[in-house]
Amino acid sequence: EDREPCPWRILDDVGGAFLLGSIGGSIVHAFKGWRNAPKGKAIVMAFNQVRARSPVTGGNFAIWGGLFSIFDCSLTAIRRTEDAWNAIASGGMTGAVLAARAGPRAMVRSAAVGAVLLAVIEGASVFLQRRIAEWQKASAKKQYEAIHGRPLDEDALVDKLEPPVPPPVWHGDAGSTDPTTVAGMDLGMDRA
Repeated sequence: EDREPCPWRILDDVGGAFLLGSIGGSIVHAFKGWRNAPKGKAIVMAFNQVRARSPVTGGNFAIWGGLFSIFDCSLTAIRRTEDAWNAIASGGMTGAVLAARAGPRAMVRSAAVGAVLLAVIEGASVFLQRRIAEWQKASAKKQYEAIHGRPLDEDALVDKLEPPVPPPVWHGDAGSTDPTTVAGMDLGMDRA
C-alpha cells in the first residue's frame, strides 16, 4: 500500500481532511453567499462566506479524519492486521465519539451511520479493485493476442523459473573458516 506508516498517517489524514473540507466548504459556501446576496453584492458576499465558513468546515473534516486515523492505527496495532474491518470499526467509533455530547442514543445512532458509511466505501473499493484487475487481465490478453497472433494459453503461464535461492542466514561465528560462510553468513551452499 502507498499510505504513510501509522504514526505519520494520522497527520497525513488530518491534513488531507482539512484540505478536502476547506475546498468543498469553499464551493458550498461561495454558492450560498452568492445565492443569498443582495443585488450587486454577489461576489463580495460569496467571498465573505468562503472566508468566514470554509476554515470551520475544514476543521470539522480534520477532526473527523484525525479521530478516524487514530482509531484505525490503534485497531491495526491491536489486531496486527490491516483490513476493511478496521476501517468499518473506526468509522463507527469516530461517529460515536463525535456524538458523545448528545447522549448514548445519539452515540449509537452515529456509530451505526459511521460504520455503515465506511462499510459502503470499503465495499465499493473492493468491488472496484476486482473490476480493475479483471479489466487489466482482459487487456493484457488482447495485447498478447495482437502481438503474437495467437490466443494466450493460460495453462502455460505457470512459473517455470527455478525456486529462489534462500537468503543468507546470520550465524554468530563471524570468524569461521568454513567455506560456506562469509563473516558468519550462511551462503546457502550445501556442506559436503
